[in-house]
Amino acid sequence: MSFGELLAENRRLIVLRALTEVARFEANESVLRLGLQQFGHHVGGDIVRADLEFLERHGLIVVERIRVERGELWVAKLTGAGEDVAKGDATHVGVARRGVD
Repeated sequence: MSFGELLAENRRLIVLRALTEVARFEANESVLRLGLQQFGHHVGGDIVRADLEFLERHGLIVVERIRVERGELWVAKLTGAGEDVAKGDATHVGVARRGVD
C-alpha cells in the first residue's frame, strides 16, 4: 500500500469519527476540513469531497448536496454502518482501522 493510500484511509476514519461527535451526526464539508486539519491533514476541498464520495459510495455516510449561490455545499450524515466503523466495531476496506484510544 502506498503512503498516499494510508493517508486517505486515515482521513476517512477521521471524518467518520468527527461525525460521531457532532449534533445529528452531520457536518458540512468546511467543518470536516477543519477537523482534518486538527489531525495534520491540510488538504484542499477537492480531496475532502473525494473522501466524502468514497464514504458515500460505500454506504458509510449520506451526502446532501445543497445549492448555494456559488455552487454546492456538501453536508455529510453518518449512517449506522459508518458509526460502527468509526467506533471500531467494524472494519471497512479503504478506511483505517480504529486504534486503541
